[in-house]
Amino acid sequence: MKIVITGGHHSSALPVIKKLKEKDPNVEIFWIGHKYSMKGDTNSTLEYREITDLNIPFYDLKAGKLYKTYDVGRLIKIPYGLIQSLYFLINIKPDVILSFGGYIAAPVVIAGSILRIPSLTHEQTVTAGYANKLIAFFVRKIMISWKDSEKYFPKRKTVYTGLPLRSGIFGIKSDSFKTDNNFPTLYISAGKTGSHLINELVNKSLDKILQICNVIHQTGDNSIYRDFEKLLSRYNQIKDFVRGKYFIRKFVFENEIGEAYNKSDLVLSRSGAHTITELIALKKPCILIPIPWVSHNEQNENADMVVNFGLGVILKQEDLSSDLLVETIKNTLKNIKKYKLNNPSALDFLKEDPAELIANEVIKISKSKKR
Repeated sequence: MKIVITGGHHSSALPVIKKLKEKDPNVEIFWIGHKYSMKGDTNSTLEYREITDLNIPFYDLKAGKLYKTYDVGRLIKIPYGLIQSLYFLINIKPDVILSFGGYIAAPVVIAGSILRIPSLTHEQTVTAGYANKLIAFFVRKIMISWKDSEKYFPKRKTVYTGLPLRSGIFGIKSDSFKTDNNFPTLYISAGKTGSHLINELVNKSLDKILQICNVIHQTGDNSIYRDFEKLLSRYNQIKDFVRGKYFIRKFVFENEIGEAYNKSDLVLSRSGAHTITELIALKKPCILIPIPWVSHNEQNENADMVVNFGLGVILKQEDLSSDLLVETIKNTLKNIKKYKLNNPSALDFLKEDPAELIANEVIKISKSKKR
């Protein structure tokens, strides 16, 4: 069985890849995605690093997007991405395409339809993005993470699977973040592409934050902003004058993510689909800074859901300042006991194994093609 996997949410794909290999040790998997996160960045994406670490062939797609794009160069990439996808698929000859949404998946799925290669897609968010609404016309099956998403897609094609989570978040495999104080610990996640806004605010207020807590900080790895290097330099300047410990990582990988979550009393992050699902699964108190410009107000809706479940507070990006950030961290830690999951049904998605359900759907589609 040959499978092409594509999409903007590689974190969802990793547990599914593991499950597919368990079910079929001879499965051949190919990845079509982005090697670089933005124009001018010379550091490879987390997606590229984690997929190639699994010895999966990686095809770098130069796809463009239509939503909120006024750059002619990016618009030209839309037809180019389709031509490139056709070329990749003709050479790979997969039995099935598995999409994890996002604009990069659209040309791959459409090219697959032209070549009569069956495909499936998985929607990670509560709302449906433009790309997955378009992809829905071409796929045989649409798998959703949240039951509320059913209304966005054709009922006959839609199946609820839940959102695959990395198994590493549920256990501790490392002992990297050691402290010799009684301070609470804050885990700051700038996301896989590295939120420059969050990193910059932390840089400006690092000395104040480290007077009230220890910090585990995942910065991302961007060659343009160089946030990791700037923050490390800043810490070296102040480390003898602050009370808290500072642990900085470009990425927190599978071997350390369980410890990072387990030792953190509070999480500060964006509110993407994977982040909020992990926070709910672990019942972690959090401060969320939604990205305001993503399609369909997705991150604000995600953050509202977490707050309604009793786990967090929201900081609006337009209101942000280093003083507000420090004050919010201080107040949330002071009242940390009040942030508890108030709706046990929010954990219903943990009753099934989403990766297993998705893998079964992929195998079913693949077998139906060979008949």
